Amino acid sequence: MPAVIEAVNVGRTFKAPKGALRVLSGLTLSIGNGETIAITGASGSGKSTLLQILGCLDRPTAGQIIIEGRETSSLSDRELASLRNASMGFVFQFHHLLPEFCAWENVAMPLLVRGQSLAQAEETSRKILGGLGLEDRAEHKPNELSGGEQQRVAIARAVVARPLVLLADEPTGNLDRATGQNVAQLLWELNQNTGIALVIVTHNQEIAQRAQRTLELKDGTLWTR
Repeated sequence: MPAVIEAVNVGRTFKAPKGALRVLSGLTLSIGNGETIAITGASGSGKSTLLQILGCLDRPTAGQIIIEGRETSSLSDRELASLRNASMGFVFQFHHLLPEFCAWENVAMPLLVRGQSLAQAEETSRKILGGLGLEDRAEHKPNELSGGEQQRVAIARAVVARPLVLLADEPTGNLDRATGQNVAQLLWELNQNTGIALVIVTHNQEIAQRAQRTLELKDGTLWTR
């Protein structure tokens, strides 16, 4: 499969009071078009750091991140932001919805950033919310939605611009088991129905087992499970 994202010998080191803290070292990963990958590992092993680097939210201190064949180290912050908006969607443990806007307005944000008209963005946002069972919640603000509904709105926002890959960091970690299973099912249905690649960081072994590949982050690099 063609690679959507490639990480080549990636390292990430942070400055710490007692010296350099190495989180990632010599890590290599290729994410194929439409592939599903689960990344597991102990707390503090660097899973969120890895996801941020794959999504160009952070820069590695060594190695390369290649998006659709384009090496990213020389890109400016503005160019990286444009690349993220065009190719990637993000879902986190906490939904990060804007509290002053209703559901469809939150979902519309990536489209507005791309320059779509408000009318076009609203139409597309309402359509995707309807497809996720939230048509009657489109006018509700985040504090009027349940936890599961908020996370579904966050997922809608992540995929509304048709990205090539969805990067999900513990997307069910703040939900009860039943709601978490529903959210996980939604992610896999999106993968199957749209062909979007899915990379999910999770402690949930049931979710990890659904992925085509399950990798464990240990000692700064990835190991096949």
